[in-house]
Amino acid sequence: KNAELANEYAGFLMALGLNGHLTKLATLNIHDYLTKGHEMTSVGLLLGVSAAKLGTMDISVTRLLSIHIPALLPPTSTELDVPHNVQVAAVVGVGLVYQGTAHRHIAEVLLAEIGRPPGPEMEYCTDRESYSLAAGLALGMVCLGHGSNLIGMSDLNVPEQLYQYMVGGHRRSQVGLHREKHKSPSYQIKEGDTINVDVTCPGATLALAMIYVKTNNRSIADWLRAPDTMYLLDFVKPEFLLLRTLARCLILWDDILPNSQWINSNVPQIIRENSVPLHATELPSSEDLNLETLAQAHVYIIAGACLALGFRFAGSANLAAFNCLCKSAKDFIECLSAPVATITGHYNLETCLSVVLLSLAMVMAGSGNLKVLQLCRFMHKKTGGEMNYGFHLAHHMALGLLFLGGGRYTLSTSNSSIAAILCALYPHFPVHSTDNRYHLQALRHLYVLAAEPRLLVPVDVDTNNPCYVLLEVTYKGTQWYEETTEELMAPTLLPELHLLKRIKVKGPRYWEIVIDLSKGLQHLKSILSKDGVLYVKLRAGQLSYKEDPMGWRSLLTQTVTHRNSEARAFKPEAISAFTSDQALLSFAEYFCKPTLNMGQKQEILDLFSSILYECVTRENPEMLPAYIAIDQAVRRLERKETSETFELWQIKLVLEFFSSRSLQERMMKNPNKGLFMNSEFLPVMKCSIDNTLDQWLQGGGDICLHSYFSEQPLEESQLSMLACFLVYYSIPTPEQLTAKGLEGSESFSELLLKFREMKMSVRALLRLAPVLLGNPRSMVL
Repeated sequence: KNAELANEYAGFLMALGLNGHLTKLATLNIHDYLTKGHEMTSVGLLLGVSAAKLGTMDISVTRLLSIHIPALLPPTSTELDVPHNVQVAAVVGVGLVYQGTAHRHIAEVLLAEIGRPPGPEMEYCTDRESYSLAAGLALGMVCLGHGSNLIGMSDLNVPEQLYQYMVGGHRRSQVGLHREKHKSPSYQIKEGDTINVDVTCPGATLALAMIYVKTNNRSIADWLRAPDTMYLLDFVKPEFLLLRTLARCLILWDDILPNSQWINSNVPQIIRENSVPLHATELPSSEDLNLETLAQAHVYIIAGACLALGFRFAGSANLAAFNCLCKSAKDFIECLSAPVATITGHYNLETCLSVVLLSLAMVMAGSGNLKVLQLCRFMHKKTGGEMNYGFHLAHHMALGLLFLGGGRYTLSTSNSSIAAILCALYPHFPVHSTDNRYHLQALRHLYVLAAEPRLLVPVDVDTNNPCYVLLEVTYKGTQWYEETTEELMAPTLLPELHLLKRIKVKGPRYWEIVIDLSKGLQHLKSILSKDGVLYVKLRAGQLSYKEDPMGWRSLLTQTVTHRNSEARAFKPEAISAFTSDQALLSFAEYFCKPTLNMGQKQEILDLFSSILYECVTRENPEMLPAYIAIDQAVRRLERKETSETFELWQIKLVLEFFSSRSLQERMMKNPNKGLFMNSEFLPVMKCSIDNTLDQWLQGGGDICLHSYFSEQPLEESQLSMLACFLVYYSIPTPEQLTAKGLEGSESFSELLLKFREMKMSVRALLRLAPVLLGNPRSMVL
């Protein structure tokens, strides 16, 4: 490749690896890249291949990385001239490949590499801090979250050795294959036999944090507590207090609370009591206390607690954490322009402010929050003074996290994600673009490993356009809260999936969809990985939230508001907003459109409008012919124009079904499951049929019925109504009545007993009793 594009191409290779696309890269191609001797390409390739093989313990990648790490080569092997930054990348690569495996040999080598002494010549003498940090981060990844359960490593005394690297002390004799190499002291750096904590402390601190992350191990956390005496504070660099506070809070994960009281609880009493007030006009002086040390320790501990808060609530958009961090950022900004800044130092305050800004961006990752964006813009405009490349790097990283993946991604709080973010957001920022002394800048890109897609975008299945939908999100119960439900307006970033029990598309506008996460997360993960598209169906008679934000324009709302038949009388142009079915549009045009001098037709128009309204709102337009057929059959019966009983028989079956006990029980078990026909329409039809037949019975039908039972000749004009009566009330034949002796009955109670044997309804008995008892008075109310 062109030499000018070499750095860009190295970044491209690393990006491919971080996205998991280098798993099949041939060894020959890797060899070609590495033999070019371009440092950035080697760094990008090693980190990319390692990220692609995260936690796999892949042998071929292990061999590739071992070539670049002298500690993993045999002691008699030829010394290779590997650039320092490539060695650092290879060490972190080993941590990635062996993440969470607690591999004994790898952990032992990395533990020794944290405190690797400088060699006799110039080897291992420059930028030792970044190598030691990388070894610590890699060790933390290898033993990630194992805590005190490091099986087979008890003889290594990992926590004790890391504590010694953190606080200093007598250097232990080297063990293993490389003990001969470190016998001769360095000719350049005089360290003697004591540990140089300035080199080893950051790596050891973060290694402890990652090994014991979320274990709530208080004995280890107490090691990381900030010193509570002036004497001990003088032995610790203030910026190391940031790392210690962060590490302690990551271990005591469940104790982190999103409020200022918790942040201040991390500050030792001696610092709290002697800190300089923010708005002090005169700076105090003290002979006993070093106010500069106290002030610097104070701001770094606060920044460490804020960063821990960012880790704890990463990607959650937690409002309490956001407000708390905003307050801390505001305090640091005020502090920069206050007299206190001369004691604390502008560089230290800018560092802490950048850390708080990154914490804010972690909490609001992917949300594009306007307040955080304004803060990023404010910081970006600052130039001169202590403002250098590293601070701008931090501000731009915060901006990137805020709009992570174009708002489609956010951060996870899994152990693996915490390890990746620790590598990426290490709170010591470079002075210039090629400064890799304390931290390899390429590791800043590892935030990708902590990002996950959590944006849910509802899409209308008919228009294929994104839309707003109300979601009901149910959280599992935890030690902090019981099972609870929250409403979110999608598109939205979902909370972490392991916290959720159920997601439901809610509201009257869209058909309900329930995603039950207690049965597995794979279905939802597959939706989120495919741009988060969730297809939803708009109910008929409803407008989308974009067209009708308040819900005042839907057909249902208008009906409830006006409470008259005109609200249900569709205008042809109005119904087109809710359905494109030409049959329904034509029906509304020709049968529901009011005209002048309607007269008796107004009743039919209102009925047809009501029926159409029912079919459109319930999304069952296929029932419109059935509604009309029932109505027409009942009207023919009222006019005594019925020529056959088939229609009445069908209506009778429908009415029997709707009043059946089995249907009532089913509706009680599942009340949300609707019916094809409106339960209000059928009782009206039933009442009309009953009234029509009762009027016929009282207007001479009883004589016709008596003649039928007596098997006497009947009037031809009464035959159709008699047939309807017999079918509708399921009246038995005269032969069956005679066989049961019903006509000889003397009382209603006697009739009731005989009818029960024939399984006839009481409704039929009430109408037949006057005829059978010879009583001309009808018993129908």
